[in-house]
Amino acid sequence: MSLLTILLVIVLAGVLLWVINSYIPMQGTLKKILNLVVVIVVIIWLLKVFGFSAT
Repeated sequence: MSLLTILLVIVLAGVLLWVINSYIPMQGTLKKILNLVVVIVVIIWLLKVFGFSAT
């Protein structure tokens, strides 16, 4: 997987999260949980891409 693809996925995840946080009204706690879940998923995906994952 190229570095450009990795950066593109990270940027798209960030933009999607920004759009959801900015334009979809929801409770502050739910926004924090959503942000945390997205960050964890991106970190796990990056670990798998670079071969550091145990699974």
